[in-house]
Amino acid sequence: MTTRPATTDPAVHPALTAAAHAALDAYAAARAAHDRATLAESVATGADGTPTMRIDRLVEDAVIDALRPHGVNILSEESGWIDHGSAASLVIDPLDGSANGAAGVPLTAFAAAVAVDGEFTEAYTVWLDTGRSWWAHRDHPVPYRTSGRTELSGAALSLLRPHTAKPGPAAAWWAAAARAARVRVLSTTCLEAALVAEGATDAFADACSDTHRLVDLAAAAVMVPRAGGVVLDARGRPLVFDTDLTRRWSGIVAATPELGAELADVLTTAADSA
Repeated sequence: MTTRPATTDPAVHPALTAAAHAALDAYAAARAAHDRATLAESVATGADGTPTMRIDRLVEDAVIDALRPHGVNILSEESGWIDHGSAASLVIDPLDGSANGAAGVPLTAFAAAVAVDGEFTEAYTVWLDTGRSWWAHRDHPVPYRTSGRTELSGAALSLLRPHTAKPGPAAAWWAAAARAARVRVLSTTCLEAALVAEGATDAFADACSDTHRLVDLAAAAVMVPRAGGVVLDARGRPLVFDTDLTRRWSGIVAATPELGAELADVLTTAADSA
């Protein structure tokens, strides 16, 4: 766990550093320049078909501009796929927790993963409200570890909000919550995944609502396994590099493979029985 890695550190991909710094600066500038209503205003439709808030646009535009000198391909939440013909691609969520950020709730994150020829190699997540950050490379040790918990009973669990209008996801949400000792809803997947990686919470999950896109999970897919945990889909669908942002997963981020498997079983059994 570090603050900002130095741009001269050869272990850190320079595009990751540039993108993260741009997100930090743009987020702070947006919060200083605009009121909550302006930041929350829908200004476009993103590449995944969901509304783009003004705060999303301001941060993503700054990140994409900062990446121009690096020549990498970009897959970003609002703009989608930007092909520069490079072997390296950045899969980016410039501002995870947009509603939090617009409202002034200090739970937002920047997250990005580097994919080289379609294989994820490196990731960087930054808590935008504090500057706290997590960097991981698939070939390097990390200075943080998961909690090591193997059972859902007694676990500290983070969940996406309950989808009460959908019987399956609603039943899955309550089935998992009933077994956990503590449940949190922070509304920022990328930050919640980082908290699993460093052992602050035991697991995080989307309760079979198929809400997650690749940009939500790519950084975790590098970071969490290096810390001893697992990232998977509740229904066993592989998390792979794909430029189609309409593709969805029900992501699970868990301290151990055992906990991840149990959580997937609890969620899918409840969802399918509803």
